[in-house]
Amino acid sequence: MAQSQVSALIVGADRLGNIPDLLRDHNIAVRHHISGRDPAHQKKMPSLPSGTDLVILLTDFLGHNVMKTFRAAAQRAGVRVLTCRRSVCSMRQALDQCGYCQTCPLRGQADGSVSAGVRPH
Repeated sequence: MAQSQVSALIVGADRLGNIPDLLRDHNIAVRHHISGRDPAHQKKMPSLPSGTDLVILLTDFLGHNVMKTFRAAAQRAGVRVLTCRRSVCSMRQALDQCGYCQTCPLRGQADGSVSAGVRPH
């Protein structure tokens, strides 16, 4: 049985480099990318794009207020949040721990275990 693709919103960084390729390998599609530079992202509570299953925050390119805003939006929408730096190695490590990786032993757990870098919804 094929697994449905996870739809992700990435917040942070101007360019994503090889990150979309890595995410594709983990059955995650980048549906939206927001740089987080817009001052409005710090002040208002945005709603997540419809169909978002995962919010990825690239912490080395975001201010605390922007992260707080998108974490709150994800919490309101019941969406998981993955935090990591903007590097393929950091992203791979966070994905391996979060349960979205197809080979991860946590993938099938229904108890909502929290791993490093991932906040439950």
